[in-house]
Amino acid sequence: MSKPHVLIVATGGTIASAEEGSGLTPQLTGDELAGYVPEIAQLADVDVVQVMNIDSTNMRPADWQAIGDAILASYEDYDGFVVLHGTDTMAYTAAALSYLIQDSPRPIVLTGSQQPMANPFTDARLNLFQSVLYAADPASRDVSVVFGGKVVAGTRARKQRTMSFDAFTSVNYPDLALIRNNRIVRAVETPVAQAASCTIAAEPRVYHDLNERVFVLKLTPEVNPHVFELLREDYDAIILETFGIGGIPDSLHDAIFGWVDSGRTLVVTTQVPEEGLDLGVYEVGRAYAEHPGILKGDDMTCEALVAKTMWALGQTREPVELRELFYRPVNHDRLA
Repeated sequence: MSKPHVLIVATGGTIASAEEGSGLTPQLTGDELAGYVPEIAQLADVDVVQVMNIDSTNMRPADWQAIGDAILASYEDYDGFVVLHGTDTMAYTAAALSYLIQDSPRPIVLTGSQQPMANPFTDARLNLFQSVLYAADPASRDVSVVFGGKVVAGTRARKQRTMSFDAFTSVNYPDLALIRNNRIVRAVETPVAQAASCTIAAEPRVYHDLNERVFVLKLTPEVNPHVFELLREDYDAIILETFGIGGIPDSLHDAIFGWVDSGRTLVVTTQVPEEGLDLGVYEVGRAYAEHPGILKGDDMTCEALVAKTMWALGQTREPVELRELFYRPVNHDRLA
């Protein structure tokens, strides 16, 4: 029986970094990174493509599209894909790929590390091994983050810790699986035969367009309403991180409705990390609950909201179509 074929898509990040006297910068190629973990050859026939070699702080929507294009260019030739990526913006890229390549029957796994691959105490080797293990399994599918022994849906990942090896958490949704040694323990077991059949028969829904003019505004006490006017020239959408379950100061009422009534998009979410938004609970939120131009983030992560808003606006500016795209669940990003 032949081994699965897995493509490693290298983009840089801490995993590829080395010290050059002015701080860590990406230096190692994808081929060099794969060479540090020869055990992956036992799991799959592995090829490598180098799309870029950057610190993920510099990752932009155009780079998300380049990563997606690299995957799609060889999509039919591989059983799974592993994207090596810096941790700082990995959650944004995982969400973006979830919208650009939807319902992928072949797994697209993002991973990286908190320490460079060449560090003697690195987490990079295990993360790379487990990511190839997951990408090579016929029951795996869609976009996910594999990191620190956990598998997180690509739209639910968030970097929670800056130094610890268990850097990522799944927000408002269970981990898809745990990886213990060489074993994948899935939250819901998918019959291998059924998954394999789906991989052969199904194709993903592919999109290429993103609207980058999306801004995240986090409320703090005494935010000046004039900020909405300042953002009009450069942005088509604001993701508004409210207080608590959906508290918005009365002083912003006119500015918010002025923004929406000008034809721009407002997405309302909460700056509280877990449990989500409900604008209907308090008077300070209820005024915005039913306005057709205001979209509700519910229990989605801010990272997913940024990517989904860019994706949805990249397809349409027509309000009814925009709402339909925004509220359509994709890769577990929101409760149906």
